[in-house]
Amino acid sequence: MTFETLSAEAARLAAAPYAAPPEDLPPALAALDYDGYRAITFRPAESLHLGDHFSAQLFHRGFLQRKRVALYLQPRRGPARPIPYETRLFDLGRRLAGQSFAPDLGFAGFRLHYAFPDMPAWRPKGFQEEFLVFLGASYFRLRAAHQEYGLSARGLAIGTGAPEGEEFPDFVAHWICEPEPEARTLTVLSLLDSPSVAGAFRFAISPGDPARIAVTAALHPRRSIAKLGLAPLTSMFLYGQNGPGARGAKPFDDFRPQVHDSDGLCVAAGADSARVDRIWRPLVNGRKQPQISAFAARPLAGFGLLQRERTFAAYLDVEARHEARPGLWVAPDPAGGAFANGAVQLFEIPSGEEYMDNIVAAFVPAAPAQPGAPLHLTYGLTTVGAEPVPAIPDAALARVTSTRFGSAERLRPITPPSPQRRLCVIDFEGPGLPKSADEAVTAEVSASAGTMHEPVANFVPQTGGWRIYVEWRPPEPMPAGDVVLRARLVRGTTPLSETWDAAL
Repeated sequence: MTFETLSAEAARLAAAPYAAPPEDLPPALAALDYDGYRAITFRPAESLHLGDHFSAQLFHRGFLQRKRVALYLQPRRGPARPIPYETRLFDLGRRLAGQSFAPDLGFAGFRLHYAFPDMPAWRPKGFQEEFLVFLGASYFRLRAAHQEYGLSARGLAIGTGAPEGEEFPDFVAHWICEPEPEARTLTVLSLLDSPSVAGAFRFAISPGDPARIAVTAALHPRRSIAKLGLAPLTSMFLYGQNGPGARGAKPFDDFRPQVHDSDGLCVAAGADSARVDRIWRPLVNGRKQPQISAFAARPLAGFGLLQRERTFAAYLDVEARHEARPGLWVAPDPAGGAFANGAVQLFEIPSGEEYMDNIVAAFVPAAPAQPGAPLHLTYGLTTVGAEPVPAIPDAALARVTSTRFGSAERLRPITPPSPQRRLCVIDFEGPGLPKSADEAVTAEVSASAGTMHEPVANFVPQTGGWRIYVEWRPPEPMPAGDVVLRARLVRGTTPLSETWDAAL
């Protein structure tokens, strides 16, 4: 199997009526709850060894993972071989102990393990650590060394936020390509299918810190798709530095100061990687209705959902370790045309549950996808931890590190605080900022509604960064939709920071 033959197979599929992947399960597997499914574990001794540095383990079907996914091993030479299901590959746990299932049961997905060069000394020699999971629809999760799983990437998003509901394409088959013995990059070929589109994907996977995936895809629409999300990212934001963030939202009764896998969307535009425009949109939860925001960026240099708050004290969750969760940066190939016309769209869905992924970011082309007109995509995915990082263009631009709002009546407070005077406090950090007070650094601010008063830019010696204070006075009456506030640090007409872009 090669990417070219897989693309031809996707084109053949798209020309035929859609057939959903099998979901039939033996009653014992269909009746499993969350705990029962979690008790099923792959036996490490049965791992599929891939060269000297990689191995794969497989996921059992059951509970929510009902669909059968075909798995193949593609040797370095010769035809691909199906990976057969055998009950002995798994410890089924207490509830299913002693049972066995037919060879045609198949699998739900797989995960990859890697022998990181800098493993702790207490790990056994040759130990391989999990770093990538393909499980459920077209979802996959990637993490760098020393990070925890957090947000997910997807093959495609179709109709996110549309009134008629979202369509979730499936990876229906994967070919795991055997690498050369010493190789530290591994390739996976994946076939995607759904009622609207069939597609071929090639993932060239390079673990490490950061971890990277070079993605190549050929999409063959079955029908017109008005809202096709390319390189989608999916995450969770429950509440952050300023509570849920939406006007009138109720606070969460939780001992943890913050709960989220990502705290903002970053979008970069510019043809020259040495000078780009970047926007930082803090995430919001607690609105009464889902919110869709669009960011036109021409040419698009990249976008990502990031986790910028990276201290334990910000979360106080020993088990979840939100401070160690990765961001993901999407970098389109500038030579490709699929990301040329359109916008990065951010979908924020109200949620009161920590387990719900309520944030989606994807590039949505301006023109609908049409049958008979294949789309060809090439882009990179890179994990992001503490910034600045080379993956995000123009490291000289300072980044937003915190967003806080409060009453502007600090000297003479009233109870309750007046909603007509709100203080915005935005912190920036970056190697290009002055390291002491500099009167030439000023705050450039704007509001889509209401007025901004007395913006001040101050050096913060405690962090080595800079802070903008500005008072926002809402209009009367307030508009029904969100108000967008913007702020950045400048010296004269030269930007020193990315643009803070907050929706209230």
